[in-house]
Amino acid sequence: MPGLPTPIIPVSVASIYSNSGLPSRMAKCTPDTANAIHGVVDDLRAMGHELLLSDLFRSYDMQRNANLDYVEGRKKAYSPPPGGSMHEAGRAMDIDLSSTGIPLAQFWDVARARGFFPIIDKPVAGRSESWHFDCRGSHDAVYAYVQQGKAGASIAPYKQMAHSAILAIGVRVDAVPNQDIAWLQSALIRLGFDPGRIDGVMGDRTLSAMREAGVDADDPAGSLTTRLKTKFPSEY
Repeated sequence: MPGLPTPIIPVSVASIYSNSGLPSRMAKCTPDTANAIHGVVDDLRAMGHELLLSDLFRSYDMQRNANLDYVEGRKKAYSPPPGGSMHEAGRAMDIDLSSTGIPLAQFWDVARARGFFPIIDKPVAGRSESWHFDCRGSHDAVYAYVQQGKAGASIAPYKQMAHSAILAIGVRVDAVPNQDIAWLQSALIRLGFDPGRIDGVMGDRTLSAMREAGVDADDPAGSLTTRLKTKFPSEY
């Protein structure tokens, strides 16, 4: 993977498994997500409540197994194949809703103030995925880019955002043929340029965006990494 991947760091937050936290294979996320989680914990504790996590990071294999469990009927909640979940990027948390001690609509306000986006459109506690929240970080720019029609209509904004966030931590995305080019496309979009969709193909539009960005031809990944770290320091 080119450039400096966004790091994944350990995080210790109480969980449904134990007050000491999630199993170590799950208890990690990006630095900005860790800060956001701790902020939510502090906010809830100030109200006299607690946050219990039920899921956080998933490796490629963990996501594949979760998808198989859904496909084969061992779990009811939908889990996409690898490449489609912000859990794989260390940017999604699942929570025990009953632990928050406040109505879901109120928790949405707490979570949003700390940078978390709910994955559903209305705060209805009985709905599937009402427990899932994403810390999009700079990848929210990818979501908006696709939503505005700049990447065509064949891919959903959420999936393209997930591709971007997963590539950022150095994990492969099967849907793209060239991980390095896909990483460059993700970086360009997050920095405000227009390379087209994140498809791992070096087409004219991506080349044009690189020229517009003034990317160092000898070290495009290094020059874009420097810009990403400057613009989004909390992610590193």
